[in-house]
Amino acid sequence: MRTSIATVSLSGSLTEKLTAASRAGFDGVEIFENDLLASPLRPEEIRARCGGLGLGIDLYQPMRDIEAVPEEEFARNLRRARHKFELMRRLGVDTVLVCSSVSPLAVDDDALAAEQLSRLADLAQGFGIRVAYEALAWGRHVSTYDHAWHVVETADHPALGTCLDSFHILSRGTDPKGIEDIPGEKIFFLQLADAPLLAMDVLQWSRHYRCFPGQGGFDVAGLVRHVLRAGYAGPLSLEVFNDVFRQAEAGPTAVDAQRSLLVLQEAVGLADLPAPVVPTGVAFAELVTPDAEPVSEVLGALGFTRAARHRSKPVDLWQAGEARVLVNTGPAARREGTGLAAIGLESPDPAGAARRAEALLAPVLPRRRASEDAPLDAVAAPDGTELFFCATGRPQQPDWRCDFKDVEHAGPATGGVRRIDHLALVQPWHHFDEATLFHRSVLGLSAQESVDVADPYGLLRSRAVTDADGSVRIALTVGAAPADDTVHAQHIALATDDVVAAARRYREAGGLLLPMPANYYDDLAARFEFSEGELEAYRELGILYDRDRYGEFRHCYTRTVGRVFFELVQRDGGYRGYGAQNAPVRLAAQHAARRLTGG
Repeated sequence: MRTSIATVSLSGSLTEKLTAASRAGFDGVEIFENDLLASPLRPEEIRARCGGLGLGIDLYQPMRDIEAVPEEEFARNLRRARHKFELMRRLGVDTVLVCSSVSPLAVDDDALAAEQLSRLADLAQGFGIRVAYEALAWGRHVSTYDHAWHVVETADHPALGTCLDSFHILSRGTDPKGIEDIPGEKIFFLQLADAPLLAMDVLQWSRHYRCFPGQGGFDVAGLVRHVLRAGYAGPLSLEVFNDVFRQAEAGPTAVDAQRSLLVLQEAVGLADLPAPVVPTGVAFAELVTPDAEPVSEVLGALGFTRAARHRSKPVDLWQAGEARVLVNTGPAARREGTGLAAIGLESPDPAGAARRAEALLAPVLPRRRASEDAPLDAVAAPDGTELFFCATGRPQQPDWRCDFKDVEHAGPATGGVRRIDHLALVQPWHHFDEATLFHRSVLGLSAQESVDVADPYGLLRSRAVTDADGSVRIALTVGAAPADDTVHAQHIALATDDVVAAARRYREAGGLLLPMPANYYDDLAARFEFSEGELEAYRELGILYDRDRYGEFRHCYTRTVGRVFFELVQRDGGYRGYGAQNAPVRLAAQHAARRLTGG
C-alpha cells in the first residue's frame, strides 16, 4: 500500500522535508500550506522536485472554516477556494483537505453544510480536484467522523468524500467500527497519528503530543482494519504534530515514521516482514573508556575478574557469574570518554534477528574484524548504541567468546553478582519515542508505561522495555530538555541474591557507594516495618528499598565513572519494577556527589 507523510510532521524547509521523505522510502507527501507559503520554490518547481524524488503529492491541506456560514461569507470562501484550486493544479495534486469549521460564524445546520460543501465540490470538480471533508475533534458543530460522513452523504456529490483521521477519532473515544458502513470509494483519504493517553484539552493534545503509530496508546491498527474492511484503497498517510519532531533532524524522523508504517502494515496484514526474534538474555555490556583503570577498579571491587582479552583489539572481558562486561580502550573511547557503547543480546536466531532489523530500517553496522573473529550481526539503536545478536555457548553457532584469549591466573569472581539485571540507556531528547518503537518493533520487546521522575533540576522521563520473563530489561530515559542529555548517566544493574552482603564486599574492596540522605531512611521507617537492624544496614550502605504487589526490591549504587555507574539489585518475590519511587532521591544524591567532585 502507498505510504505518505504530511510535511508538517518533519522539521526544516520544504525541500529538506521532501528529501527526507524520499530517502526514507515514502511514496508521497501531503503538502501543508504553511510549508508551501514559506518556500522560495514556485508550485511548478515543487511539483518537479517531488517528481525527481519519486514522490507523489497526495493531498494539499488544509482549507478551514468553509461550510455552514452566511451566504456572503461563503461567497468569500468560494473565492478563496478558487485561488487554492488554481494553485493545486500547478502543484499537480488532485485532493484537498477541508476541516470541519471552528468559525464562530458557523451555524448548526447539517443541510446548509451539505449544500455549501456540494457547491465547493462543484467548483473543485471543474479543476479535476476532489474535496475530502474531515471532522476535527474540536469542530464547532461537526466533531465526529460519523457526523462528517452524514454531511457528505447528504451532499451526494461525486467530488466530495470524507477524510478519516485516527487522532480525531480515537482521541474522542469514538467507536471506529462504524467506518465499515462508509463506502470505500467515499473515503478519499486516511491520516494516521498515535498519541500518549493524556487527560488534557484535545486541541492542545493534538497540536503538541501526536506521535507515530506504535509510539502512543491508541489502537491505530484496529482503526486501520475497519478502514480496509470498508474498501479504502488510498495511501496510509502520517499527519503528526509534535514539538519534538519539529526540532529534530528530518532524516531520522522520516525513517522512524516509515518504520512505524511498516510495523502497522504488518499488524493489519498488508506487509510480510521477517518475524520478530525476541532476545532471551544479555550476553555482555561493552564500555568504551580512554582509561581502563577507574572502570577496572570498580569492576574488581564488585567481584568481577578480568577473564580474557581480545586477540586483536584492546578489549578486556570481565566476568562475574553470568554477567559479562567488555572494557574497550580503542580509538573511539579516546573520542567519547567512558560510556556504554554496545550490548550483546542473546538471540535464538541471530541471523533472523538481523533480517528483522534490516527490514525495519535499522542501520546494519559494518564490523571491522580479523578473519578468525566470530561473524556477529550488529545494528544501531536510535541513540547510537550498537546491538549485537549473540548465540553464546550454543552448538553450530558462532560464539563471540572465541575472539578472546583467557587471561592466565584469573581469579574467581567473589562479589555475589549473578547476572545483568537491566541496563539504563539515556536517549537523546528527540529520540525517546523513536527508541520505544525501535525496541518494540525491531527487538520484539514489550513496553511498560512511561514514568515521569522528578529530578532536582527538571523532569526525567523513563520507559522500560522487557521480554516476557524479565531476562532482558532495558530502561530508556530522557530529560525534559536537550541539555539534560549530558547530565544523566547510563548504568548497568547487576543482580545479586544478597545486596547487603554484596555492598559490604564492594566497600571492603575499596569501592565507593553513593551515600543517601538520612531523611530518606526516616521516611522509610514511617512507611514500612523492618526487622531489627535491617534499616540501619540500609542507612550505612546507602541501600534503597521498594516493594510492589509482587515482591520487594533492594538496590544501591556505585559512584559514577565518566558517564556510567553500576547498580546492585536484589529482587525478591517477583518484583517487577525498577525502584522508580527512589529515583528522585538517587538523582539528588548523584547531583550532590557531582558537585563535590567537580564532575
